[in-house]
Amino acid sequence: MAPTKTLVIVESPHKATMIAGYLGPKYVVRASQGHVRDLPTSASQVPAKYKGQPWARTGVDVEHDFKPIYVVSPDKRSTISELKSLLKDSDELLLATDGDREGEAIAWHLLDVLKPKVPVKRMVFNEITEKAITDAVAHTRELDTDLVDAQETRRILDRLYGYEVSPVLWKKVMPRLSAGRVQSVATRLVVDRERERIAFTSANYWDLDATLVTDSREEFSARLATLDGVRIAQGRDFDADGRLVGKGRGEVRRLDEPSAAALATALESSPFTVTRVEAKPYTRRPYAPFRTTTLQQEAGRKLGFTSQRTMSVAQELYEGGYITYMRTDSVALSQEAIGAARSQAIELYGRDHVPDKPRVYASKVKNAQEAHEAIRPAGDHFRVPAQTGLTGDRFRLYELVWMRTIASQMADAKGETLSVGIDAMPAAPVAIPGGDVTRAGFTASGRTITFHGFLRAYVESVDEGSSDDAQSRLPQLHRDQALDCSEVLASGHDTRPPARYTEPSLVAKLEELEIGRPSTYASIIRTITSRDYVFKKGQALVPTWLAFAVTRLLEGHFSNLVDYQFTADMEETLDQIAQGNAKRVEVLSNFYYGDGPAGSDSSAEAGVSGDSGSSAPADGHEGLHRLVSELGDIDARAVSTFPVGAEDSGIVVRVGRYGTYVEDAEGTRANVDDELPPDELTVAKARELLASPNGEERELGLDPHTHTMIVARNGRFGPYVTEVLEEPATDAPATVSGKG
Repeated sequence: MAPTKTLVIVESPHKATMIAGYLGPKYVVRASQGHVRDLPTSASQVPAKYKGQPWARTGVDVEHDFKPIYVVSPDKRSTISELKSLLKDSDELLLATDGDREGEAIAWHLLDVLKPKVPVKRMVFNEITEKAITDAVAHTRELDTDLVDAQETRRILDRLYGYEVSPVLWKKVMPRLSAGRVQSVATRLVVDRERERIAFTSANYWDLDATLVTDSREEFSARLATLDGVRIAQGRDFDADGRLVGKGRGEVRRLDEPSAAALATALESSPFTVTRVEAKPYTRRPYAPFRTTTLQQEAGRKLGFTSQRTMSVAQELYEGGYITYMRTDSVALSQEAIGAARSQAIELYGRDHVPDKPRVYASKVKNAQEAHEAIRPAGDHFRVPAQTGLTGDRFRLYELVWMRTIASQMADAKGETLSVGIDAMPAAPVAIPGGDVTRAGFTASGRTITFHGFLRAYVESVDEGSSDDAQSRLPQLHRDQALDCSEVLASGHDTRPPARYTEPSLVAKLEELEIGRPSTYASIIRTITSRDYVFKKGQALVPTWLAFAVTRLLEGHFSNLVDYQFTADMEETLDQIAQGNAKRVEVLSNFYYGDGPAGSDSSAEAGVSGDSGSSAPADGHEGLHRLVSELGDIDARAVSTFPVGAEDSGIVVRVGRYGTYVEDAEGTRANVDDELPPDELTVAKARELLASPNGEERELGLDPHTHTMIVARNGRFGPYVTEVLEEPATDAPATVSGKG
C-alpha cells in the first residue's frame, strides 16, 4: 500500500518553504501564488457566453443575484495545473491560506477550481513556527462560508463602484481616472483638510516667557497666563476665521506686540512670588501590543516608513517566522506570549519592572474581525533583535515590534507632576489697550519620573518630546517664595491652519471613522498617490486640483458614496455578513438598485426577493444604477473650475484634460505647477503666473497628421509636449488620454 500524501496549499513560495521544513515527508507544500482567479479585468477575459450582456464589462451579473464571473488569469494556469496534478496523488487537502477574510476567500476559490475528491480541511495558524504549524495540522476546521461571503461582497461592491463610477469621471473630468469605495473617501478626507487650510484666516497674538531664579540660583521658565485674573489668549482661543472666541471677549485678553513689549519691560524689574504649588502623582500605563493600524502609524512616525513599506517588511518578517500575522485588529496576546514577554522583561530590566499579574488587553476596534493575536515576535521565547540576524528595515521593524511587546507586559511608569502659580506685581500699573495691568500671573509645570517602568523599553513617538521624561524639571518651590527675574521675553505667534494628513494620521483618521479595513489602508494610500490625486510634500499628503474636481463631482452627484457615515455603515454591514447576520444578495441589491422610494429601481424590480432594506447601510438612498444613468445635470466645466481668492478676483483655476491652469477674466492662461499646494495658489500667486512668460504654454505648431496643436508645458517631472484638443463640454469621452 502506497504511503499517504497530504497536499498543503499556502499563498507564497517562501511560506511554502518555511512550512515544509516543519512537516514531514508525508506532506507536500505548494504555493498558490496569491489569488488564483478573480473578476475579469478586460473585455478579452470575459467568457464568450457572456459577451454582449450589458453587465459583462463588470464581470458581475447584476440581473441574477449579482453572480460574479470568475476567470483564472493566464499567469496562474500553470499553477492550477500543477496543483491539480499533485492533488491526484494526494489523500487529503489542507487549505492553509491566511486566516483572515481574504485568505478564506482564496481557500474557497482553490476549492472551487480544484474540485478535490479527497477530504478537505482548513488549516489556520498565526505564526510560522514548528509548534504553531504542528498545532494547526492537529486542529483543522471547516471553511468559514460567512467570511467568504463577506469578502466576496466586498469584492463585488468595489468592482461595481469602480466600473460604474470611473467612466463618469472619464467623461466629466479627465480620461483614465479611477474611483473606489474607500479610495474616494480617503481622497475626500485629504481634500476636506486642504479646503479648511484654504479658508483659514491666521490670527496674531503675543505672550511672555519669564526666566526666574531661586535664592539657590536655580533657573526655570514660566509663561504668562493671566492679567489681573483674566486669561491671556492662546492659539486655541481663535477660530478658523481668525476671530477671538470663547464664552466672552471679556474673559480672554489678547496681547498685541506693543502691549507685550510694554509688559515685558515693566515686569523685568518686578517682584515675583510663588502663589500656588500643586503636586500630583503621575502614573502611565504601557501601550497595548501592535495591531495593523498602530504598527503602520508608529513605523511611519518612528522609522519614516510608508504604510506600504511597513506592510511589505512585516510580510517578510511573518513569512520568515520572526513575527505573528500582521493583518489583525487584535491587541490580545496568548498565554505563551505573555509568559515570554514577562520573563524577558525580568531578564532585561529586573523583577521590579514587571507587575505581579499579567496585563490583558482587549480590542477597542468595533467589530474586530479576526481571531488573531496582536502583532508580536513569533514563538514562545522571543529572540532579542541582535539574535535574529536581521539587517536594515527588517531589523528596525522587528525591533519596534519586540520593544512594544515587551513593554506591554511591564510595570507602570510613576512620578510626580508639579504645577506652579507665580504672580508678578509691577511697581506701577502698566497702561495697555484693554485696561491698566496691576498683576501678571505666570505658570510653570514639570514632571519628575521616579520609576520608569515600561519607559525603559519603549516610548511611543507621539509622546516623545511632549511628555514623560521630556517635560522639564522644576526646582523645589513653596508658597510665598520670592523669586528673582533675569529676563522677560515677548514673543509673537500666528495661528496655524489644521495640519495636513500624513500617512500615519490618515490611517488613524480612517480607523477613527471606521472606514475600510486595516489590511487595505496601505493599498488605498498607494492608489491615491499613484493616480495623481495626492502627492507628498515632505511627509504631508497634499491633494491636487484634480482631486478637488473629482471630489466635487462625487459629492454633488454621488453624495452617499463619499459620505463618511455611509461608508462606515457599509463596513458594518460587511461585518454583519461575516458574522452570518446579513445576506450578500440583499446588501448588493440595496447598494446597486437603492432601497425603497428613493430609487425607482428597487430590488423587487430587479428580481431579487427578500427585504433588501434590512441590510442597508442607509435608508432611502438612490442606488448606484440610477445615479450613473442620469448624468445630464453634471456641468463638466463647472465641476473642474474653482475661484482663486474671493469670487470677484476674476481669476479661476481650472482642471483641464491635459493639466491644471489659471485663467483671468480676459482669457489669459498660465499653467499651474503640479506640485504647488492648492492653499498656496493665492490671487497674488495666480497673477504672478499669468504675468510670467515661463508660466504659459508655448505653441510649437500643428501635428501634420492630426492637425492638432502641439504645445510645450512644464509639468511635475519637467517640460513635456502634448496635443491640445478642444476641451469637451459635453458627455463625449475624450479621444486622447494622459497628460503628455
